[in-house]
Amino acid sequence: MTTTFSHTANNEPMSLPIAVLASGRGSNLAALIDAHEAGKLPVDIVLVASDKAEAPALRSAEAHDIPTLALDPKSFANRREFDFTLFEYIYHSGAQLVVLAGFMRILDAQAIQAWQGRIINIHPSLLPKYRGLHTHRRALAAGDAEHGASVHFVTAELDGGPVIAQTRIPIHSGDDEETLAARLLAQEHRLLVACVDAIARGRVALRDGVVHCDGETLREPLRLVNGTLT
Repeated sequence: MTTTFSHTANNEPMSLPIAVLASGRGSNLAALIDAHEAGKLPVDIVLVASDKAEAPALRSAEAHDIPTLALDPKSFANRREFDFTLFEYIYHSGAQLVVLAGFMRILDAQAIQAWQGRIINIHPSLLPKYRGLHTHRRALAAGDAEHGASVHFVTAELDGGPVIAQTRIPIHSGDDEETLAARLLAQEHRLLVACVDAIARGRVALRDGVVHCDGETLREPLRLVNGTLT
């Protein structure tokens, strides 16, 4: 299956309606908002949703007049019921792409089946290394020379979908979890914006489970270099 998005007659991208899911502070959401408001990102953020009513990401969205949704997982019988309800709201928002930006829940495979190729996630590691939590700690414990972040299409496998692009930073001898995370965060923001932009402009798509860029099969993830995907 191939997902494509609309362009105007002169091949300029129309604003791609996106929904952003976040559980916490929403710094990646803020990066998307800033890029959009600066005229650098052809998207329309039609919904910001969270599993935590107190999430700062929701307050950030409200400050920019973006519709928000908070669903309490405890109000549902199980994870599947929560996920199907969440994606029903997303569907009715008109979103064509879902961006997981610090959304700390594993999504039900059936709930996202109809959205294959239209959900991406940003993860703070050089996938396939360090899926799951505590990625900075694990990279330090392993003695890695570099660390990074990845944006990937979401599948039923935790942090296991096809990787679109990565950004890399060196690990310094004096780094701890906090300093490493702080240095990586700015690069995460740039990476996510660049990937959403590439999808919105039709450069990147998932076809039959494989990432394509500019019509060519990606043999390895794109890299963010000076703010540009190469």
